[in-house]
Amino acid sequence: MKLGRWISVGVMAVLVAVPAGVCAKTTVQWWHAHGGRLGEKVNEIAAGFNTSQNEYEVVATYKGSYADTMTAGIAAFRSKNPPHILQVFEVGTASMMAAKGAVKPVYQVMKESGLPFDPNAFLPTVTAYYTTADGQMISMPFNSSTPVLYFSKDGFKKAGLDPNKPPKTWPEVAECAKKLVAAGYQGGFSSAWTSWIHIENLSAWHNVPMGTRANGFGGLDAKLTYNSPLHVKHFQQLADWQKDKVFVYGGRTNKGNAKFSSEEVGMYTESSAGYAGFKKTCKFDFGTSMLPYWPDVKGAPQNTIIGGASLWVMAGHPKGDYKAVAAFFNYLSSPEVQADWHQETGYLPVTMAAYQLTKKQGFYDKNPDMETALKQMTLNKPTENSKGLRFGNFAQIRDINDSEFEAIFAGQKTAKQGLDDAVAAGNKLLRKFEEDNQ
Repeated sequence: MKLGRWISVGVMAVLVAVPAGVCAKTTVQWWHAHGGRLGEKVNEIAAGFNTSQNEYEVVATYKGSYADTMTAGIAAFRSKNPPHILQVFEVGTASMMAAKGAVKPVYQVMKESGLPFDPNAFLPTVTAYYTTADGQMISMPFNSSTPVLYFSKDGFKKAGLDPNKPPKTWPEVAECAKKLVAAGYQGGFSSAWTSWIHIENLSAWHNVPMGTRANGFGGLDAKLTYNSPLHVKHFQQLADWQKDKVFVYGGRTNKGNAKFSSEEVGMYTESSAGYAGFKKTCKFDFGTSMLPYWPDVKGAPQNTIIGGASLWVMAGHPKGDYKAVAAFFNYLSSPEVQADWHQETGYLPVTMAAYQLTKKQGFYDKNPDMETALKQMTLNKPTENSKGLRFGNFAQIRDINDSEFEAIFAGQKTAKQGLDDAVAAGNKLLRKFEEDNQ
């Protein structure tokens, strides 16, 4: 009895002598670009993971805009103190891939962890954007969206249009727009994110390249080609439609969203992730439809591409930390977590299982307009022209595009002149990127 008690006391003494750090959780730093309600959801996801197990803890930190977050991550890597996970917008993909030594590819992280991981579980159009030429996933898809057409059902009724039959083609959009203007709207339709929707997605939706080398996936020597006859026709038509108020320019990014919510225009092309915002601000009944297409283009419609961001794993951390990252990614991509993220935010569920779970839960029966983006993204298997883009310096190229679009819409340049100039300036940036990353 005394001996047993002595052993117990001895064991307790040993346990007390063990440093607390041995039993401490592995902490994973996640830097992201979501403020407001989206930031709250990110924190909820981190908290959900933290309470689901007792080995790891994810700390989510808001770092500002996409550009701010990426800049902060790169600076932290250079100072040898990077986060484990960095959220980067989709047009930063080429730059992250070129950052030698800064990134640990997701496929490698998952393979080394020994945890189950199937890249084929993700939506094909999402997987295609964030994989190498041979199909290896380099970053973890997270908040993905695609543009759709929003239309006022009340406005359609007022204009004598069928609210259950939104326009499918651009000529049909023009006809509906004219009737909306005649019914009292200041304009027929407007748009957010002009480059993303009317260059990048216009190209994919019509299965037309916007650049050589599989839109940059095939190499750094790619060249931009979105001054093609289709692109010129589309932008010249937008410019001409302004005369009859069929089209009204809404400004850069999504600053024109108020044109739709305030009923200045009856139709609007914007990200599927804008749905929740319109639900809060629109005092009228609205619906969503797939992006319009030009009916004379063979192969249209094809599929649209994503916007949003993915999660990159930064190099330079202890090996054990990456198992924690892998465990979190498994949790993050689970059907339940992804379905909740989709239903609460309007972003796409990035896996087929999450999409099927959302359908099974009857969510789309009550919210049919939130399935439009999924149907559009999965309409056809992605081609070289419709799986995404991988051009360096593309954030700057988008700025060039916006300047040229504004010159076209102001009548200072024809669509041909504006797009020729945009492509020429963009190609100079591509050559600089190629030179810097040889």
